[in-house]
Amino acid sequence: MIYEGDNMMGIKRTNRSAALRLLHERGSMSRKRLAESTKLTPAAITKIVGEMISEGLVCEGSPLPSGGVGRREVTVELNSRARCALGVLINLRQAILSAAWLDGSVIFSEELPLEPMCDAEDTVVRLAARLAELMKQHRVKKDSVIGLGIAIRGITSPDGRVVRNSFGALNTKDFPICDRFEALTGLSCVMSNNVRALFAAQMFKSRDDDLSSQFFLRCEYGIGASLSINGRIWRGSSEQCAEIGHIPVIKRGGKPCSCGKSGCLETIASPTAILDGARAMLSPEKTPVLWNICKGRDASALTIDDVFSAAQNGDEEIAKLVETAITALAAALKSVIYTLDPGKLVLYGRMFENPYYLTKLMAEMREGVDSRHNVPIEKSRYNQTLENSAAGLLMVEKFFELGGLM
Repeated sequence: MIYEGDNMMGIKRTNRSAALRLLHERGSMSRKRLAESTKLTPAAITKIVGEMISEGLVCEGSPLPSGGVGRREVTVELNSRARCALGVLINLRQAILSAAWLDGSVIFSEELPLEPMCDAEDTVVRLAARLAELMKQHRVKKDSVIGLGIAIRGITSPDGRVVRNSFGALNTKDFPICDRFEALTGLSCVMSNNVRALFAAQMFKSRDDDLSSQFFLRCEYGIGASLSINGRIWRGSSEQCAEIGHIPVIKRGGKPCSCGKSGCLETIASPTAILDGARAMLSPEKTPVLWNICKGRDASALTIDDVFSAAQNGDEEIAKLVETAITALAAALKSVIYTLDPGKLVLYGRMFENPYYLTKLMAEMREGVDSRHNVPIEKSRYNQTLENSAAGLLMVEKFFELGGLM
């Protein structure tokens, strides 16, 4: 069979992609080992490696020990500083602008406050302008930038170009955010939901973790999740897979949710819901421990750790509030375990740094679960750090997928 045109380019991208990913995952390797691992011929690997060395993507390392006479093999490794990617992560009330090298290490990261329901166009213009300033400040040359990754709260279009609904982050629906950033920055863009981007960053950094299926749960303002199958994130038929926070759990009289429904899990079990509930009942009579923790502060200054401390130290009503939240979240997660049977459940978010809350949640997760469904549950080893690189790593993943040929 004769391959030509797009077919040949597709094969080239696939082969280069396999080599780049192996070098990322395993570090330096000999050409021989690289050929064996990719199942390509030594001649093909020699050519691929030669091309990538000339492009600066790969560099030669140290000679390997030789068992006999002749020229010793020399390792090759990914030159992670050869290229970088920019990132914009848009959450409710904040944006994080960043840049990351090909290995995920952070060049810069800056958090900017955002008002809820901020104007989409004005926000994109502001963020693009600040990115340019940060590039100049940190001496990031534009010709080294492979593109811009965008991670945003809410629902994105199947082609990853349009924000369908950001659930209160931006004041618009069906906003062509990739088109606007590309016009303003001159960079190619890729986009994903923010929780999927964090999960993708978790998998990118966990190079030693070859589990075929994981469920990633994030609790910050709300509750979000993502699912991987065979090492790839599963998006679902309508790009809404794993919207666990919006499972309706209260049939009548539930609180309004940011998604437009009422009675969702997020309205009971999220950090925001717990804080709102605690603030609503705050008084010296009903919540004396929490009242004392406040010491005259405005209720809006309460933190989630304040609430957990009050629950742990004798505020019965606060303890009931937290218990209700934990029970609801655990029930949803048990449904995930029994339905999907993931290899691991990963917890991400500031709540999981609190020993009181985490201990209570883990105890509740064990209730009623048989040994056949005793799925490992762990706090992310990168908890509270992935926001600094997740958006940019979306573009790095795209770069690796295309074999470094953008």
